Amino acid sequence: MEKKRTRNYATVVYPESAPADWITLLQEQCVPALISPLHDKDVNADGTPKKEHYHVMILFDGVKTSEQAGEVFSIIGGVGIKPVKSVKAYARYLCHLDNTDKVQYEIEDVISCSGADYNIIISLATDKYSAIAEMIEFCIENDIVSYAELLLFAKNNRNDWFRVLCDNGTITMVQFLKSRYWEITRYENDTGDWHGRKRNT
Repeated sequence: MEKKRTRNYATVVYPESAPADWITLLQEQCVPALISPLHDKDVNADGTPKKEHYHVMILFDGVKTSEQAGEVFSIIGGVGIKPVKSVKAYARYLCHLDNTDKVQYEIEDVISCSGADYNIIISLATDKYSAIAEMIEFCIENDIVSYAELLLFAKNNRNDWFRVLCDNGTITMVQFLKSRYWEITRYENDTGDWHGRKRNT
């Protein structure tokens, strides 16, 4: 029987039994990988604390057998070999992003190795549209018509907005702000008023 193959596998690493330099050892394998934050607040169904652990996912360029994935995991002291059906879903699980009943871990604490990009992997299509909708409402509520003002606000206060603007949301927001500014200018020229606020004269 032919062995099943897939590109992506996951394991669990317990700090107490893994080599002290296991992260460096993983990086030296030159296989794209994601390492979760230390899960040190997870609990069992009965409320007892789980042993501290990391979740690790490796992302091969081509299909591999579980035995081949196990060769990598054995170097870092990984426990178990789990084929990953959805890279995005498992990547989000590293911080429990879609499991609100579990402890939420910080995205910034995920370690990306050998070219893996955690922020790109976890982003959902709906996230982009939700972020753009939020930015539009924010600009309307705060009378913002400057893309620079929006970008600086996002950089300093909303990292999720900032990523969308840097990746592929700029055109939409620039066009919205230009159009909004044009509408404000036209309305003020006609009436001297915009949504009940008089122009300064």
